Amino acid sequence: MGNGTVEKKRAGRLRVLVANDDGIDASGLYALVQEVRKIADVTVVAPDKQQSAVGHAITMNYPLRVVPFRKNGEFFGHAVEGTPADAVKLGVKVLMESPPDLVLSGINHGSNTAVNILYSGTVSAATEGTILGIPSIAFSLTTYQDADFSYAAKFAARLAVTVAEHGLPEGTLLNVNIPAVTEGEIAGVRLTRQGNSRWEDKFDVRRDPANREYFWLTGRMMVTDSDDDTDQIAIRNKYVSVTPIHYELTDGDMLARMKEWGIEGLGKG
Repeated sequence: MGNGTVEKKRAGRLRVLVANDDGIDASGLYALVQEVRKIADVTVVAPDKQQSAVGHAITMNYPLRVVPFRKNGEFFGHAVEGTPADAVKLGVKVLMESPPDLVLSGINHGSNTAVNILYSGTVSAATEGTILGIPSIAFSLTTYQDADFSYAAKFAARLAVTVAEHGLPEGTLLNVNIPAVTEGEIAGVRLTRQGNSRWEDKFDVRRDPANREYFWLTGRMMVTDSDDDTDQIAIRNKYVSVTPIHYELTDGDMLARMKEWGIEGLGKG
């Protein structure tokens, strides 16, 4: 299957576009694809390299190159020299014959809860699917260590079928975080809201071989939530966290309050 191939839909089968931010050779992506292929036709379009924490960046000033990627001697998907959002745009608009029924992003290595959602390339790939009018889900496994993605992939496939059956409201996507424990240790599934916990940044100051100073971002998650219905607390208690989110960022309460400030009259006089 070549670079310019448009992938076709088989009648009667779910059609799923899978992307991620960890890169097309990531183990989490492979686990998700293998499981979802049991229930759907899968098209893989993903960045050619690690793109974590790029947010919803898109490429505008450089050419986007797409090459076929092979795994275990067989065609696996399309590797994009771009961001997760680029990959989804190209998949839907160029590489697929018709829009997919679902966009699935992941399975990310590391959690995407609370404020991390704003930085996440995994969530942004799903957000791009939502912008394009396609029900979309982002999946993350809550560890940065070597991991077994098998349970997360099985849950992802089950949730994908449910979402395909019920649909999602316009502008809404699902952000899913799965605890990195064995299937037997999973406490259940919780519908959650985005928490307020935030990342405490720290920069290590280092020196390169030429003795030039540089900085390396590190830090840790500061858990400020305590309610069971928040994403960070749910995964801490070994529940799968499923959070409906949207990209409508308007603060309605503040908008109403600001009408009393007279701002709309500042353009005159």
